[in-house]
Amino acid sequence: MPRLPLEGITVVSLEQAVAAPFATRQLADLGARVIKVERPGPGDFARGYDESVHGQSSYFVWLNRSKESLTLDIKSPGGREVLERLLADADVLVQNLAPGAAHRLGLGAAELADRHPSLITCGISGYGTTGPWADRKAYDLLVQCETGVVSLTGSPEEPAKVGISIADIAAGMYAYSGILTALYERRTTGVARPVEVSLFEALAEWMGSPAYYTAYSGNQPKRVGAQHATIAPYGPYDAADGTTVLLAIQNDREWAAFCAVFLGDAPLATDERFHKGSSRVARRDELNAIVAARFRELTAAEAVALLDEAKVANARLNSVAEFWDHPVLAGRDRWRDVGTPGGPVKALLPPATPGGLTPRMDPVPAVGEHTDSVLRSLGYDADAISALRAGGVL
Repeated sequence: MPRLPLEGITVVSLEQAVAAPFATRQLADLGARVIKVERPGPGDFARGYDESVHGQSSYFVWLNRSKESLTLDIKSPGGREVLERLLADADVLVQNLAPGAAHRLGLGAAELADRHPSLITCGISGYGTTGPWADRKAYDLLVQCETGVVSLTGSPEEPAKVGISIADIAAGMYAYSGILTALYERRTTGVARPVEVSLFEALAEWMGSPAYYTAYSGNQPKRVGAQHATIAPYGPYDAADGTTVLLAIQNDREWAAFCAVFLGDAPLATDERFHKGSSRVARRDELNAIVAARFRELTAAEAVALLDEAKVANARLNSVAEFWDHPVLAGRDRWRDVGTPGGPVKALLPPATPGGLTPRMDPVPAVGEHTDSVLRSLGYDADAISALRAGGVL
Protein backbone atom coordinates (compact mmCIF):
# COMPACT_ATOMS: atom_id res chain seq x y z
CA MET A 1 0.00 0.00 0.00
CA PRO A 2 1.20 3.59 -0.63
CA ARG A 3 2.78 5.29 2.36
CA LEU A 4 0.40 7.55 4.29
CA PRO A 5 1.46 11.22 4.51
CA LEU A 6 2.13 11.25 8.26
CA GLU A 7 3.86 7.88 8.61
CA GLY A 8 7.00 8.41 10.67
CA ILE A 9 5.44 11.24 12.70
CA THR A 10 5.00 10.53 16.42
CA VAL A 11 2.38 12.41 18.40
CA VAL A 12 2.20 12.29 22.21
CA SER A 13 -1.14 13.48 23.50
CA LEU A 14 -2.11 14.36 27.07
CA GLU A 15 -5.73 14.39 26.00
CA GLN A 16 -9.20 14.00 27.35
CA ALA A 17 -12.80 14.64 26.35
CA VAL A 18 -13.36 15.74 22.73
CA ALA A 19 -11.28 18.56 21.23
CA ALA A 20 -7.75 17.13 21.51
CA PRO A 21 -8.78 13.52 20.75
CA PHE A 22 -10.58 14.72 17.61
CA ALA A 23 -7.44 16.49 16.40
CA THR A 24 -5.13 13.55 17.10
CA ARG A 25 -7.46 10.93 15.64
CA GLN A 26 -7.32 12.78 12.33
CA LEU A 27 -3.52 12.76 12.52
CA ALA A 28 -3.70 9.01 13.14
CA ASP A 29 -6.03 8.62 10.14
CA LEU A 30 -3.18 9.97 7.99
CA GLY A 31 -0.62 7.56 9.43
CA ALA A 32 0.83 9.33 12.47
CA ARG A 33 1.68 7.24 15.50
CA VAL A 34 -0.45 8.70 18.30
CA ILE A 35 0.46 7.73 21.87
CA LYS A 36 -2.49 8.64 24.06
CA VAL A 37 -1.41 9.23 27.67
CA GLU A 38 -4.23 8.37 30.07
CA ARG A 39 -4.69 8.39 33.82
CA PRO A 40 -3.89 5.07 35.52
CA GLY A 41 -7.14 3.27 36.26
CA PRO A 42 -10.10 4.92 34.53
CA GLY A 43 -8.13 6.60 31.77
CA ASP A 44 -9.65 9.42 29.72
CA PHE A 45 -12.84 10.42 31.53
CA ALA A 46 -14.68 10.42 28.18
CA ARG A 47 -14.56 6.62 28.39
CA GLY A 48 -17.29 6.93 31.03
CA TYR A 49 -19.67 9.29 29.25
CA ASP A 50 -22.02 6.42 28.34
CA GLU A 51 -22.02 2.68 27.64
CA SER A 52 -23.95 2.68 24.35
CA VAL A 53 -21.38 1.05 22.01
CA HIS A 54 -20.76 -2.51 23.20
CA GLY A 55 -20.46 -1.13 26.73
CA GLN A 56 -18.23 1.76 25.68
CA SER A 57 -18.75 5.49 25.29
CA SER A 58 -20.00 6.67 21.90
CA TYR A 59 -17.71 9.71 22.13
CA PHE A 60 -14.66 7.61 22.95
CA VAL A 61 -15.21 5.10 20.15
CA TRP A 62 -15.68 7.92 17.65
CA LEU A 63 -12.54 9.82 18.67
CA ASN A 64 -9.87 7.29 19.56
CA ARG A 65 -9.33 4.66 16.90
CA SER A 66 -5.80 3.95 15.64
CA LYS A 67 -4.13 5.17 18.86
CA GLU A 68 -1.87 3.52 21.42
CA SER A 69 -2.99 3.88 25.04
CA LEU A 70 -0.32 4.42 27.71
CA THR A 71 -1.37 4.87 31.31
CA LEU A 72 0.93 7.24 33.20
CA ASP A 73 0.83 9.42 36.29
CA ILE A 74 2.59 12.45 34.84
CA LYS A 75 2.68 14.16 38.24
CA SER A 76 4.97 11.49 39.69
CA PRO A 77 8.76 11.61 39.21
CA GLY A 78 8.72 8.25 37.46
CA GLY A 79 5.91 9.35 35.20
CA ARG A 80 7.70 12.56 34.31
CA GLU A 81 10.81 10.60 33.39
CA VAL A 82 8.78 8.38 31.05
CA LEU A 83 7.12 11.42 29.51
CA GLU A 84 10.44 13.15 28.90
CA ARG A 85 11.77 10.05 27.17
CA LEU A 86 8.67 10.02 24.98
CA LEU A 87 9.02 13.68 24.09
CA ALA A 88 12.69 13.31 23.22
CA ASP A 89 11.73 11.30 20.13
CA ALA A 90 8.30 12.82 19.45
CA ASP A 91 7.38 15.30 16.73
CA VAL A 92 4.24 16.74 18.34
CA LEU A 93 2.82 17.13 21.83
CA VAL A 94 -0.90 17.85 22.11
CA GLN A 95 -2.51 18.67 25.43
CA ASN A 96 -5.86 19.93 26.67
CA LEU A 97 -5.15 19.73 30.38
CA ALA A 98 -7.00 21.86 32.93
CA PRO A 99 -6.27 25.61 32.94
CA GLY A 100 -2.70 26.26 34.07
CA ALA A 101 -1.85 22.56 34.49
CA ALA A 102 0.64 22.39 31.62
CA HIS A 103 2.62 25.33 32.99
CA ARG A 104 2.61 23.90 36.52
CA LEU A 105 3.98 20.63 35.15
CA GLY A 106 6.71 22.35 33.17
CA LEU A 107 4.98 21.49 29.90
CA GLY A 108 4.35 24.98 28.61
CA ALA A 109 5.36 25.77 25.05
CA ALA A 110 8.36 27.93 26.03
CA GLU A 111 9.68 25.43 28.59
CA LEU A 112 9.39 22.53 26.17
CA ALA A 113 11.09 24.53 23.42
CA ASP A 114 14.16 24.82 25.65
CA ARG A 115 14.28 21.06 26.33
CA HIS A 116 13.01 19.79 22.97
CA PRO A 117 13.61 22.45 20.30
CA SER A 118 12.27 20.33 17.42
CA LEU A 119 9.02 19.45 19.22
CA ILE A 120 5.82 21.09 17.98
CA THR A 121 3.47 21.78 20.86
CA CYS A 122 -0.28 22.26 20.54
CA GLY A 123 -2.21 23.49 23.55
CA ILE A 124 -6.03 23.49 23.52
CA SER A 125 -7.73 25.58 26.18
CA GLY A 126 -11.10 27.10 26.92
CA TYR A 127 -10.36 30.81 26.62
CA GLY A 128 -6.63 30.96 25.84
CA THR A 129 -3.57 30.82 28.07
CA THR A 130 -3.45 34.60 28.55
CA GLY A 131 -6.09 37.22 29.14
CA PRO A 132 -8.74 37.67 31.82
CA TRP A 133 -10.28 34.20 31.44
CA ALA A 134 -7.11 32.12 31.16
CA ASP A 135 -7.89 30.22 34.38
CA ARG A 136 -11.58 29.67 33.66
CA LYS A 137 -12.93 26.20 32.94
CA ALA A 138 -14.80 25.78 29.68
CA TYR A 139 -17.07 23.09 28.30
CA ASP A 140 -18.85 22.94 24.97
CA LEU A 141 -22.27 24.23 26.07
CA LEU A 142 -20.70 27.05 28.09
CA VAL A 143 -18.71 28.19 25.06
CA GLN A 144 -21.79 27.96 22.85
CA CYS A 145 -23.44 30.34 25.31
CA GLU A 146 -20.51 32.76 25.65
CA THR A 147 -20.06 33.11 21.88
CA GLY A 148 -23.75 33.80 21.34
CA VAL A 149 -24.46 30.60 19.41
CA VAL A 150 -27.29 29.60 21.75
CA SER A 151 -28.93 33.01 21.31
CA LEU A 152 -29.25 32.21 17.59
CA THR A 153 -30.45 28.61 17.88
CA GLY A 154 -33.90 27.37 18.78
CA SER A 155 -37.41 28.72 18.45
CA PRO A 156 -38.55 32.33 18.93
CA GLU A 157 -39.80 31.30 22.37
CA GLU A 158 -36.78 29.33 23.60
CA PRO A 159 -33.05 29.22 22.79
CA ALA A 160 -31.38 25.85 22.33
CA LYS A 161 -27.86 24.47 22.19
CA VAL A 162 -26.59 22.91 19.00
CA GLY A 163 -27.12 19.16 19.25
CA ILE A 164 -23.47 18.24 18.67
CA SER A 165 -20.30 19.50 20.39
CA ILE A 166 -19.49 22.24 17.90
CA ALA A 167 -17.07 24.19 20.13
CA ASP A 168 -15.00 21.06 20.76
CA ILE A 169 -15.19 20.03 17.10
CA ALA A 170 -14.19 23.51 15.90
CA ALA A 171 -11.22 23.60 18.26
CA GLY A 172 -10.18 20.09 17.24
CA MET A 173 -10.30 21.01 13.56
CA TYR A 174 -8.18 24.15 14.07
CA ALA A 175 -5.71 22.17 16.20
CA TYR A 176 -5.45 19.55 13.43
CA SER A 177 -4.89 22.12 10.67
CA GLY A 178 -2.52 24.11 12.89
CA ILE A 179 -0.39 21.04 13.59
CA LEU A 180 -0.24 20.17 9.88
CA THR A 181 0.86 23.75 9.15
CA ALA A 182 3.52 23.60 11.86
CA LEU A 183 4.82 20.27 10.54
CA TYR A 184 5.05 21.76 7.04
CA GLU A 185 6.93 24.81 8.32
CA ARG A 186 9.34 22.69 10.34
CA ARG A 187 10.00 20.60 7.25
CA THR A 188 10.69 23.67 5.08
CA THR A 189 12.43 26.01 7.56
CA GLY A 190 13.54 23.81 10.45
CA VAL A 191 11.58 25.97 12.91
CA ALA A 192 9.15 24.21 15.27
CA ARG A 193 6.46 26.73 16.15
CA PRO A 194 3.89 26.19 18.91
CA VAL A 195 0.19 26.05 18.11
CA GLU A 196 -2.44 27.40 20.49
CA VAL A 197 -6.20 26.97 20.05
CA SER A 198 -9.06 27.90 22.36
CA LEU A 199 -12.60 26.62 22.17
CA PHE A 200 -13.89 30.17 22.50
CA GLU A 201 -11.81 31.61 19.66
CA ALA A 202 -12.48 28.62 17.40
CA LEU A 203 -16.24 29.04 17.75
CA ALA A 204 -15.91 32.83 17.61
CA GLU A 205 -14.58 32.38 14.07
CA TRP A 206 -17.67 30.38 13.16
CA MET A 207 -19.83 33.26 14.44
CA GLY A 208 -18.52 35.55 11.69
CA SER A 209 -21.70 35.96 9.63
CA PRO A 210 -24.17 36.71 12.47
CA ALA A 211 -21.56 38.88 14.19
CA TYR A 212 -21.10 41.08 11.11
CA TYR A 213 -24.85 41.13 10.47
CA THR A 214 -25.53 42.30 14.04
CA ALA A 215 -22.65 44.78 14.32
CA TYR A 216 -23.39 46.56 11.05
CA SER A 217 -27.17 46.30 10.79
CA GLY A 218 -27.91 46.91 14.45
CA ASN A 219 -30.19 43.86 14.56
CA GLN A 220 -29.34 40.36 15.72
CA PRO A 221 -30.69 37.56 13.48
CA LYS A 222 -33.86 36.15 15.00
CA ARG A 223 -34.26 32.60 16.24
CA VAL A 224 -36.42 30.89 13.63
CA GLY A 225 -36.05 27.20 14.42
CA ALA A 226 -34.98 25.18 11.39
CA GLN A 227 -35.49 28.12 9.05
CA HIS A 228 -32.64 30.36 7.89
CA ALA A 229 -32.47 33.58 9.89
CA THR A 230 -31.59 35.86 6.95
CA ILE A 231 -32.83 33.99 3.84
CA ALA A 232 -36.40 33.02 2.85
CA PRO A 233 -37.92 30.70 1.89
CA TYR A 234 -35.35 28.42 3.48
CA GLY A 235 -36.47 25.76 5.90
CA PRO A 236 -38.92 22.89 6.63
CA TYR A 237 -42.44 22.41 5.34
CA ASP A 238 -44.87 19.53 5.93
CA ALA A 239 -46.18 17.71 2.89
CA ALA A 240 -49.68 16.20 2.65
CA ASP A 241 -48.44 12.78 3.81
CA GLY A 242 -46.89 14.23 6.98
CA THR A 243 -43.29 14.05 5.76
CA THR A 244 -41.13 17.13 6.36
CA VAL A 245 -39.20 18.48 3.38
CA LEU A 246 -36.67 21.31 3.57
CA LEU A 247 -35.90 23.64 0.70
CA ALA A 248 -33.28 26.34 0.24
CA ILE A 249 -33.65 29.34 -2.05
CA GLN A 250 -30.23 30.96 -2.52
CA ASN A 251 -30.82 33.68 -5.12
CA ASP A 252 -33.39 35.45 -7.28
CA ARG A 253 -32.90 33.03 -10.17
CA GLU A 254 -33.86 30.11 -7.96
CA TRP A 255 -36.73 32.13 -6.52
CA ALA A 256 -38.14 32.72 -10.00
CA ALA A 257 -37.89 29.03 -10.90
CA PHE A 258 -39.48 28.05 -7.60
CA CYS A 259 -42.44 30.35 -8.22
CA ALA A 260 -42.96 29.13 -11.79
CA VAL A 261 -42.43 25.39 -11.32
CA PHE A 262 -43.29 24.60 -7.71
CA LEU A 263 -45.85 27.24 -6.81
CA GLY A 264 -47.27 27.48 -10.33
CA ASP A 265 -47.32 31.26 -9.98
CA ALA A 266 -44.54 32.83 -12.07
CA PRO A 267 -45.70 36.46 -11.50
CA LEU A 268 -45.15 36.05 -7.73
CA ALA A 269 -41.40 36.20 -8.35
CA THR A 270 -41.62 39.90 -9.27
CA ASP A 271 -44.33 40.82 -6.77
CA GLU A 272 -43.01 43.83 -4.84
CA ARG A 273 -43.62 42.00 -1.56
CA PHE A 274 -41.13 39.25 -2.46
CA HIS A 275 -39.01 40.50 -5.37
CA LYS A 276 -35.71 40.55 -3.46
CA GLY A 277 -34.14 38.59 -0.63
CA SER A 278 -34.56 41.17 2.12
CA SER A 279 -38.24 41.62 1.17
CA ARG A 280 -38.85 37.90 1.44
CA VAL A 281 -37.24 37.83 4.88
CA ALA A 282 -39.24 40.86 6.04
CA ARG A 283 -42.48 39.13 4.98
CA ARG A 284 -41.41 35.66 6.02
CA ASP A 285 -44.71 34.73 7.70
CA GLU A 286 -46.79 35.79 4.68
CA LEU A 287 -44.47 33.94 2.32
CA ASN A 288 -44.36 30.83 4.49
CA ALA A 289 -48.15 30.67 4.44
CA ILE A 290 -48.12 30.58 0.64
CA VAL A 291 -45.41 27.92 0.47
CA ALA A 292 -46.96 25.80 3.23
CA ALA A 293 -50.33 25.83 1.48
CA ARG A 294 -48.75 24.44 -1.68
CA PHE A 295 -46.94 21.72 0.27
CA ARG A 296 -50.25 20.60 1.79
CA GLU A 297 -51.42 19.82 -1.76
CA LEU A 298 -48.51 17.47 -2.47
CA THR A 299 -47.00 14.30 -1.11
CA ALA A 300 -43.32 14.51 -0.17
CA ALA A 301 -42.37 12.59 -3.32
CA GLU A 302 -44.38 14.97 -5.50
CA ALA A 303 -42.91 18.01 -3.76
CA VAL A 304 -39.33 16.75 -4.14
CA ALA A 305 -39.93 15.98 -7.83
CA LEU A 306 -41.11 19.55 -8.48
CA LEU A 307 -38.26 21.06 -6.47
CA ASP A 308 -35.77 18.95 -8.41
CA GLU A 309 -37.38 20.06 -11.68
CA ALA A 310 -36.95 23.69 -10.59
CA LYS A 311 -33.37 22.92 -9.54
CA VAL A 312 -34.10 24.06 -5.98
CA ALA A 313 -32.00 22.32 -3.32
CA ASN A 314 -34.03 20.20 -0.92
CA ALA A 315 -33.72 17.51 1.73
CA ARG A 316 -35.75 15.29 4.00
CA LEU A 317 -35.67 15.87 7.75
CA ASN A 318 -33.91 12.64 8.67
CA SER A 319 -33.59 11.05 12.07
CA VAL A 320 -30.17 9.88 13.26
CA ALA A 321 -31.17 6.31 12.43
CA GLU A 322 -32.07 7.39 8.88
CA PHE A 323 -28.71 9.15 8.59
CA TRP A 324 -26.97 5.93 9.69
CA ASP A 325 -28.66 4.07 6.84
CA HIS A 326 -28.28 6.89 4.30
CA PRO A 327 -27.99 5.67 0.70
CA VAL A 328 -25.15 8.11 -0.06
CA LEU A 329 -22.93 6.58 2.65
CA ALA A 330 -23.67 3.08 1.41
CA GLY A 331 -23.49 4.02 -2.27
CA ARG A 332 -20.08 5.64 -1.86
CA ASP A 333 -18.75 2.78 0.28
CA ARG A 334 -17.96 5.04 3.22
CA TRP A 335 -18.27 2.47 6.02
CA ARG A 336 -15.47 0.32 7.43
CA ASP A 337 -15.30 -2.08 10.38
CA VAL A 338 -13.11 -0.98 13.30
CA GLY A 339 -12.25 -3.06 16.33
CA THR A 340 -12.98 -1.96 19.90
CA PRO A 341 -12.47 -3.69 23.26
CA GLY A 342 -16.19 -4.56 23.22
CA GLY A 343 -16.37 -5.79 19.64
CA PRO A 344 -16.31 -4.42 16.08
CA VAL A 345 -18.19 -1.28 15.09
CA LYS A 346 -18.91 0.53 11.84
CA ALA A 347 -16.86 3.68 11.29
CA LEU A 348 -16.94 6.28 8.55
CA LEU A 349 -13.90 6.94 6.42
CA PRO A 350 -12.36 10.39 7.02
CA PRO A 351 -14.03 13.09 4.88
CA ALA A 352 -10.76 14.18 3.24
CA THR A 353 -8.15 11.64 2.16
CA PRO A 354 -5.57 12.20 -0.59
CA GLY A 355 -6.44 10.25 -3.72
CA GLY A 356 -4.99 6.78 -4.03
CA LEU A 357 -4.42 6.36 -0.29
CA THR A 358 -6.28 4.22 2.23
CA PRO A 359 -6.65 5.94 5.63
CA ARG A 360 -5.63 4.13 8.76
CA MET A 361 -8.64 2.57 10.52
CA ASP A 362 -7.07 0.59 13.38
CA PRO A 363 -8.81 -0.47 16.62
CA VAL A 364 -9.90 1.69 19.53
CA PRO A 365 -7.56 0.85 22.44
CA ALA A 366 -8.44 -0.42 25.89
CA VAL A 367 -7.11 1.63 28.81
CA GLY A 368 -3.35 1.12 28.99
CA GLU A 369 -3.39 -1.53 26.28
CA HIS A 370 -0.02 -0.43 24.90
CA THR A 371 1.69 0.62 28.13
CA ASP A 372 4.22 -2.22 28.19
CA SER A 373 5.03 -2.06 24.48
CA VAL A 374 5.57 1.71 24.57
CA LEU A 375 7.81 1.45 27.62
CA ARG A 376 9.83 -1.36 26.07
CA SER A 377 10.38 0.83 23.00
CA LEU A 378 11.81 3.47 25.37
CA GLY A 379 14.30 1.00 26.84
CA TYR A 380 12.47 -0.09 30.01
CA ASP A 381 12.91 -3.76 30.80
CA ALA A 382 10.37 -6.03 32.50
CA ASP A 383 11.70 -5.34 36.00
CA ALA A 384 11.62 -1.58 35.50
CA ILE A 385 8.06 -1.76 34.16
CA SER A 386 6.99 -3.88 37.12
CA ALA A 387 8.55 -1.37 39.51
CA LEU A 388 6.72 1.52 37.86
CA ARG A 389 3.46 -0.39 38.05
CA ALA A 390 4.02 -1.27 41.70
CA GLY A 391 4.70 2.39 42.45
CA GLY A 392 1.39 3.50 40.92
CA VAL A 393 3.08 5.31 38.03
CA LEU A 394 1.30 3.19 35.40
